[in-house]
Amino acid sequence: MERVKLELAVGAFVLLGLICLGYLSIKLGRLEVVGGQAYEIQADFDSASGLKPGAAVEIAGVEVGRVKTIHLRGDRAAVSLAIWNGERLHSDAIASIKTRGVIGEKFVALSPGGAGEVLKPGGTIRDTESGLDLEQAISQFIHGGVK
Repeated sequence: MERVKLELAVGAFVLLGLICLGYLSIKLGRLEVVGGQAYEIQADFDSASGLKPGAAVEIAGVEVGRVKTIHLRGDRAAVSLAIWNGERLHSDAIASIKTRGVIGEKFVALSPGGAGEVLKPGGTIRDTESGLDLEQAISQFIHGGVK
């Protein structure tokens, strides 16, 4: 009887540990288990070099969403942004790819605009600015391409 109680206690402890590990994996990995409270907006960039799915989307330095997918549409990079509900973007919004630090991670900075209609889910941000490609800039400097 004593052995059964010990095995039950160890089993409960291991189960609790697995539940905590799963919770931390989801939270730290920033995964969405069911749906999520976000709507999707599209933005087309000339170059999305260095930007990865899961990168932050920020307005004034405050995270308001995540990059969902990046794919090629014609000759431009089509970026899908998952914006949290409650955040409103207007048709004159501007999306820019920025770098955190000198050689840090890339993220999308949004200027939400204020004129025009509110972008609906599935809408497209027309004004975009691609990020600075550091390798290309260094290459141009070394090879004398900078004027």
